[in-house]
Amino acid sequence: MTPANSVSPGAVDPAALGLIPAPRTLTAAAAGPYPLGYATPLTAGPGTEGVARWLRSTLGPATGLPLPAGDGTGTGAGDGSGTGSNGQGIVLALDESLAPEGYRLEVGATAVRITGGTAAGVFRGAQTLRQLLGPDAFRRAPLAPGRTWEVPPVVVEDEPRFGWRGMMLDVSRHFLPKEDVLRYLDLLAAHKLNVFHFHLTDDQGWRIEIKRYPRLTEVGSWRSRTKYGHRASELWDETPYGGFYTQDDIREIVAYAAERHIRVVPEIDIPGHSQATITAYPELGNTDVVDTTTLSVWDNWGVSPNVLAPTEDTLRFFEGVLEEVLELFPAETSPFVHMGGDECPKDQWKESPLAQARIAELGVGDEDGLQSWFIRHFDAWLTERGRRLIGWDEILEGGLAEGAAVSSWRGYAGGVAAAEAGHDVVMCPEQQVYLDHRQDGGPDEPMPIGYVRTLEDVYRFEPVPPGLSERAARHILGTQANVWTEVMQNRARVDYQVFPRLAAFAEVAWSALPAPDDRDFAAFEARMTPHYARLDALGVDYRPPGGPYPRQQRPGVLGFPREGAPPVV
Repeated sequence: MTPANSVSPGAVDPAALGLIPAPRTLTAAAAGPYPLGYATPLTAGPGTEGVARWLRSTLGPATGLPLPAGDGTGTGAGDGSGTGSNGQGIVLALDESLAPEGYRLEVGATAVRITGGTAAGVFRGAQTLRQLLGPDAFRRAPLAPGRTWEVPPVVVEDEPRFGWRGMMLDVSRHFLPKEDVLRYLDLLAAHKLNVFHFHLTDDQGWRIEIKRYPRLTEVGSWRSRTKYGHRASELWDETPYGGFYTQDDIREIVAYAAERHIRVVPEIDIPGHSQATITAYPELGNTDVVDTTTLSVWDNWGVSPNVLAPTEDTLRFFEGVLEEVLELFPAETSPFVHMGGDECPKDQWKESPLAQARIAELGVGDEDGLQSWFIRHFDAWLTERGRRLIGWDEILEGGLAEGAAVSSWRGYAGGVAAAEAGHDVVMCPEQQVYLDHRQDGGPDEPMPIGYVRTLEDVYRFEPVPPGLSERAARHILGTQANVWTEVMQNRARVDYQVFPRLAAFAEVAWSALPAPDDRDFAAFEARMTPHYARLDALGVDYRPPGGPYPRQQRPGVLGFPREGAPPVV
């Protein structure tokens, strides 16, 4: 295979085309370009009908072209005018010899053909076609009705490096309305990402309607005020804050993701990060050490000391929650359910006679064993229902449940330990791919958090750490970038932190890149020039290469910058 940073022989300028992520091979076609006209047909072979619907719904408004249905044969010849019939236009088809998400896009004199191993592969190829048409293909209406649209004469053969290419979005700390979530699914799809980790519950808010427990949203989705900036900041926003997704909202989000071949991983956090839950249902907390009826949904950041009580009633409560979650997130779209398991302070359990009695009764040894008991229970519960549990790497403490997978966030170490023990892993180390971390060390970065992680830093991130055994490396499912929203009050702030770095991350997750030090970042930057124009067309409020615009700055708001290069741990 040709490395993604190089180009196979042929008269193709990758910088001008700006394909992101970079395909495995990109060569000049023997004929073309192929013009698209008002009568250009779109032929969907069996199994590709959904991709055809998506293409019409996106390219149609942008180009003003109706893309009428072809005859379904995908054969025959035409004059290349884009106005023919049989076998002309855009032709979609399946070829089982290709990798599941692999595709071949070939521009010829008579057609643009996109063939994929599955419908997901065809969809990835359709995203490449959209990029080939230029930035205006990302708009919602044609800028110049009647203009000529041409697909450049290229052949693209491509498939992803990893099967798990994701982004986690925290909607608990700051809530994003449904329309903004749908928009982010489109942005993930545009970058060939295929996993949306949906962080729905935390100390600061419960965001999913559970009908049998209505107080989770009636009480748990609202806080009286919100810390503005880092938790050490003296500033507060005194406006009551909240929101949640109805069950129909969730169904819509899941269906929208499925149409874009994106899996959704819902996260219900236990046994820590549960203050909003306990506020709604105080009996779930450690009532023998704290008066849980006095708690409120947390208005600050950090790690709350209020965690779930280790009781059978707590297990039954969350089984009830998960029964509704599984109905809302079907197995074909959501084979994994994330149960959190991170940052669970053990102080209340140490003080609680009930918790200490449970440790002795269960024979789990200590408080870490008690947390493992929680996770093991739900691992077995989900397995019985055909799902898999995934959790943050703290679930390794006290012993990892047999079928559980690990999101390795504190560094590589947890993921390495899990993979070497035969568990599947998603690599998302904080030091490299937490997109809430600042992008520059300058004073104008808004609410600066964490280490400096530039576009180039993200581009040189390697999900598979050196020294991992070949057997363990097969357990690396892939990678994801995480977006924690404590200091992201709205969509514009999320855009600023996520972009353009998500484009670099997407290439790391998809493309067959060389070793980090050998990656041609200058070539990637050149391809970003047309990609910035695509982001502009999509209305993404990204961080400009030269630094934030004045409207993007937040002067006088305390952050938590960490100096120096991040450790590799």
